[in-house]
Amino acid sequence: MVEITDVLKGSPAERQGIRKGDFLISVNGHKIADILDYRFYLCEKKLSVLLCREGKEFTVKIKKAEYDDIGLEFATFLMDKKHSCRNKCIFCFIDQLPRGMRDTLYFKDDDSRLSFLQGNYITMTNLSDEDVSRIIKMKMSPINISVHTTNPELRVFMLKNPNAAKSLDYLRRFADAGTEMNCQIVLCRGINDGAELERTMHDLACMHPAMIHVSIVPAGMTKFREENKLYPLTPFSKEEAKQVIRQVEAFAEACLAHYGQRIFYVGDEFYQQAELPIPDAEYYEGFHAIEDGVGMIASMKEEFECALADADMDEIPAREVSVATGKAAYPFFCALSEQFCAKYPNVKIHVYEIENRYFGETVTVAGLLTGKDLKEQLLGKPLGEALYISSNTLRYEGDLFLCGMHIDELSEALGTEIVPCLTDGYEFFDKLSGI
Repeated sequence: MVEITDVLKGSPAERQGIRKGDFLISVNGHKIADILDYRFYLCEKKLSVLLCREGKEFTVKIKKAEYDDIGLEFATFLMDKKHSCRNKCIFCFIDQLPRGMRDTLYFKDDDSRLSFLQGNYITMTNLSDEDVSRIIKMKMSPINISVHTTNPELRVFMLKNPNAAKSLDYLRRFADAGTEMNCQIVLCRGINDGAELERTMHDLACMHPAMIHVSIVPAGMTKFREENKLYPLTPFSKEEAKQVIRQVEAFAEACLAHYGQRIFYVGDEFYQQAELPIPDAEYYEGFHAIEDGVGMIASMKEEFECALADADMDEIPAREVSVATGKAAYPFFCALSEQFCAKYPNVKIHVYEIENRYFGETVTVAGLLTGKDLKEQLLGKPLGEALYISSNTLRYEGDLFLCGMHIDELSEALGTEIVPCLTDGYEFFDKLSGI
């Protein structure tokens, strides 16, 4: 049973006498455990809704248009608690966090429902055969899956979970049922790279067309790994990063020839580590893995250059602004700023490379910069009327950095407006223009 926390006024549920505090038991005879059950069985035009009020069960009948809501609200988005991760992955970033951060940052979810609804990655280690059957029955597609390796013994070692081997079988069940999958491989130097990576790519490619794309990204490492007594990992060197790129691109080209799509893509961070140019936007075939840091820079570059070319403003008011980013994206933002200023020379843009002292210098992505590092490294520097930062540095509400600093505190300390920006070239152009 799931408690109803509110009933929308004028809704079909209110008209049928359902009240706040009632408990939802089933819809058309199907028990309701969470949001997926609820949404799936709510699609019918005629509903028989079984409820409980003060210990007594009763049924209401509702007629509605297909897919329409009936007006019930619940305590949580999922209608129950998030499913937590049962793994102890050797590369887990959360295990590398320092003590004293917000409690929510230490929670590890591994929830198939969030994979479908929000794009989160799951390892499948806490799924049962019944869970897999439900996913297939409800046509929850695509599912985002953290694979890392298709070698059963190696996957058990990497995830530190005996279920890591058996759960690989679910990949084939999904593929056979036509459930589309987006997969991720977090690459650890000397562990699942080289021949193991080749094996994994081959195994996953065999699941096409259900296998939509696979992103290969390097394991992130903070300075707290040793302090937290974690498995010793070392970063890829420049030459090793180049080798990973060559290996994946060669396999991807073979897939393009055989299947008509590349399937496998290397994360932007590998190209930046290798100091190699990131492929053009066309290479990424629709940017399926952009949220995983694959093709993000190519997409933003294409958008920004289109916005710049299409701009119908002969000139814009003189202004001075600044951009702060991590080491990895610094050259990219310098290039965009130079392009902008070449067309609009009355705009002055300062681009600052921020070293991640909070997590350690091996962390170079902009999204993990903290207010503390921004404050310490930008104090006293010319910033102009606004400082643009990645919106990924802030929590969902857009107010707090990972270190706990509020955006208003940083703005006051630096004496300028702090403007979070999405990884969107059109938006970035508008911000620089002052539109």
